[in-house]
Amino acid sequence: MKQFSVVIAGGGSTYTPGIVMMLLDNLDRFPIRTLKLYDNDHERQAVLGEALEIVLKEQAPDINYIFTTDPEEAFTDIDFCFAHIRSGQYKMREMDEKIPLKHGVVGQETCGPGGIAYGMRSIGDMIELIDTMEKYSPDAWMLNYSNPAAIIAEACRILRPDSKVLNICDMPVGTIRRMSQIIGKTPQDLDVRYFGLNHFGWWTSVKDKEGNEYLPQIRDYVAENGYLTQIEVDTQHMDQSWQETHKKAKDLLAVNPRFLPNTYLKYYLYPDYEVANANPEYTRANEVIDGREKEVFSTARTIVEKGTGEGSEFGIGSHATFIVDLARAIAFNTHERMLLIVENNGAIANFDDDAMVEVPCIVGTDGPEPLSQGKIPEFERALMYQQVTVEKLVVQAYIEGSYQKLWQALTLSKTVPSAKVAKDVLDDLIEANKDYWPELK
Repeated sequence: MKQFSVVIAGGGSTYTPGIVMMLLDNLDRFPIRTLKLYDNDHERQAVLGEALEIVLKEQAPDINYIFTTDPEEAFTDIDFCFAHIRSGQYKMREMDEKIPLKHGVVGQETCGPGGIAYGMRSIGDMIELIDTMEKYSPDAWMLNYSNPAAIIAEACRILRPDSKVLNICDMPVGTIRRMSQIIGKTPQDLDVRYFGLNHFGWWTSVKDKEGNEYLPQIRDYVAENGYLTQIEVDTQHMDQSWQETHKKAKDLLAVNPRFLPNTYLKYYLYPDYEVANANPEYTRANEVIDGREKEVFSTARTIVEKGTGEGSEFGIGSHATFIVDLARAIAFNTHERMLLIVENNGAIANFDDDAMVEVPCIVGTDGPEPLSQGKIPEFERALMYQQVTVEKLVVQAYIEGSYQKLWQALTLSKTVPSAKVAKDVLDDLIEANKDYWPELK
């Protein structure tokens, strides 16, 4: 079987060890000859890079492994780039969440003003990453799961339409895992139908391989419990904020009982509830910094100090298991069925062709082929059109350096109550992001 060369862009991310462990666990399905970590923050990446070097020597010594901040070294002779960068790191995520809350608006990493701010930081870095990959390995594929995926996908559509970039999100994967637990199946047992935008969609069917429909059974469970399952709580040691998110799905379902909702819809359908129950002094960013951040880096330092990974193992990232399936689909033409963010082009019959939508696709050597989801109802279509216009305006604002269009984007967001509030939030975000955003006029 062919062996592949992979670079993980965002090598200093807390998710990187889980991705590496997942790759090692799947070497029989996806053999690797070279594995590289790339990050522009040497100090942060070095902690994880040194620990993973020890782990690879113990578990897969034949793999050529490096970690580097040199783009030429990182991107030369690669087949895949797994991209999960965070422009501005956690310090700016904290600002994304806390500045909107100061104005009584949802403070969240990918939704509303926080997601828009993050998107404005991320576009330039992502385009630079694509250009670097194409310069040194023009035949490589980028599998991007950097947030905010919707804005990044729209920017790629406009600025790099011919690049070999696939945008994917782990959120639907996690929800499908919970669905499978509800009905006593595994995610691999299920075929789903889904339509929407990234972090903004609905499941219309959940069937097993024999064609049995489980959506009504799952819907009954979600109406009582949301997506929260005790298995997840017990095995994932889930943060309280995520437990509340999965519980809230029962209220999302009440708005439209016909379909199963993506949990992120809570920020758009219940923004007042989210603000009222948020702590503006301690947001999700702080929870991650005090939780996963400390845990992962503590494990890395312990491995380096001991000189072995035995007894201090990194966990396999459950959020990352879909990456191997996506890479294999391209490498081996497996025609894997996966949810991807793609240009609509009729996949949703009564929605704009140039919208970046999230739908099931069949993935092979040539990339994704979206599956038709037919026409969608008015309620969902109206919500989607409003949100996709926000995302388009953000990208236009970035390209044109337009204050006006970014103000319009914030005003149009369903999380923001008025143009006045939108302007106040925008002005504060501009000040906080002056080292990251293009100048707006």
